Amino acid sequence: MTIALYGIPNCDTVKKARAWLDAKGVEYVFHDYKKHGADPAKLAVWSDAVGWEALLNRRGTTFRGLPDADKADIDRAKAIRLMEASPSLIKRPVVEHPGGVLVGFAPDAWKAALG
Repeated sequence: MTIALYGIPNCDTVKKARAWLDAKGVEYVFHDYKKHGADPAKLAVWSDAVGWEALLNRRGTTFRGLPDADKADIDRAKAIRLMEASPSLIKRPVVEHPGGVLVGFAPDAWKAALG
């Protein structure tokens, strides 16, 4: 099984996720948001799969640094626009696998989904 892993290479959580995948022998293709950006169509699909609320990283410094107007009245469309403009706002990592989408690194959930 080959999966797609989306994130930022220097993110500690992405590093842990990659180490976990490597240790389990799971093949993956890595998409670096810093080099390749975030595709709004993918953001829409992921939002439908897991909810935009789970996808938008409100805990990071990038979100805290947004102007108050950007942080106010966020809905799905606005969240997708914000994440496209600043991929650091996407909770990391995101994994596309044959059974669906995983957001964030939770070893138990990953084991259940990826083996």
